[in-house]
Amino acid sequence: MLVHRYRVVMTKSIDAPIFHVDMDAFYVEVERLNRPDLRDRPVLVGGSGPRAVVAAASYEARRFGVASAMSIAEAKQRCPQAVLVSPNRPEYDKMSQQVFDVLVGFTPRVETVSVDEAFLDVSGLRLHYADATAIAIAIRAEIRGQLSLPASVGGSTTKFLAKLASKEAKPDGVFIVDSGSELDFLHPLPVRKLWGVGEATLAGLQELGIVTVGDLAATPVSVLQARLGRSLGAHLSRLSHIRGDRSVRMTEKIKSISTEETYPVDLHNRAEIDDALFELCHRLWTRLGDAGFDSRTLVLKLRFDDFTTVTRSATAAKPIDSMSELWSTSQKLFDRVDRLKRGVRLLGLSGSGLVSCSDPHQLTFEESTRSGVERVARKIRERYGVDAVMPARIAPRLERRYKTKRGL
Repeated sequence: MLVHRYRVVMTKSIDAPIFHVDMDAFYVEVERLNRPDLRDRPVLVGGSGPRAVVAAASYEARRFGVASAMSIAEAKQRCPQAVLVSPNRPEYDKMSQQVFDVLVGFTPRVETVSVDEAFLDVSGLRLHYADATAIAIAIRAEIRGQLSLPASVGGSTTKFLAKLASKEAKPDGVFIVDSGSELDFLHPLPVRKLWGVGEATLAGLQELGIVTVGDLAATPVSVLQARLGRSLGAHLSRLSHIRGDRSVRMTEKIKSISTEETYPVDLHNRAEIDDALFELCHRLWTRLGDAGFDSRTLVLKLRFDDFTTVTRSATAAKPIDSMSELWSTSQKLFDRVDRLKRGVRLLGLSGSGLVSCSDPHQLTFEESTRSGVERVARKIRERYGVDAVMPARIAPRLERRYKTKRGL
């Protein structure tokens, strides 16, 4: 963890004590660390199948109208010259942890929003920096200096405004909305920028003649509730008057770790489903190990070709601490599902009831040689990478992906 040596600056308070730190095109920028040839080029991170979507797009690609969650096919139509890169989630998770280590080095009051964004309460730094801008510049410089990654930082008096400010700061900048200037910043903005305003809500507001946040603030809450419903109308009215949540909640312990995959072609026979499920087990086992956890509860998620989604779960008497046990449990869960001859579009596995791998576990007389081999394999992966050793059953699948990724 980073420890700062602050200089003392006498200031009463920070006018914008809540920050939103948002990494810029995070997946893309992590890929560029290992592939300098991707710099200054339009890049898409996502799958290659017919149902694949964009997980992240570089700013060079966004200029062509490409956005996250857009289908890869549409993204390539809009930007044919874009380079498509397959996601490397273990690497993103590793770099994310390093980013959060930097943030915690500034303040322990960090609230995780996602793998690449967080809220910070920096009010405790009032004696060490002249103002909020100086803090934001220092945070960005530390992330850039340590990790060579760009970040945008927005600051204000509420989390809502801080998030809006970070959008104004993008890419790779700082935008601070000081106390007393909140309404000057907020009210001219288009009303669609408020949390909770989707296409249907936007159409309803426009029917009322509401275009800007200022228009919304001037509209009686009773009118908004009559048009949008009590809850949403009250919510938007509060935001327009800056009555949002001002407190940063320190992130709680991880409650679950999961993995899932949508398949390019629906899976029908049991053999191919078992192969896919085994690969998911290996992936979840690896992620649990990387995070230092075993799991008591396993949840299986299936989405069929008619988009029906079902889940099945099982809780073990002791933590599931071997890949073989994870695999056998997932098979039992699958056997509890009535497939009705439907194809499987998506499979997912989630481990919860997490227990530290270092905690004492109940000893049994049933531990197999295989469990010992799995623990050794986990240590090898920790040292040499996730692909250093893997079950022979999934090696051909991963090799095909490797060749496809590189056009071999």
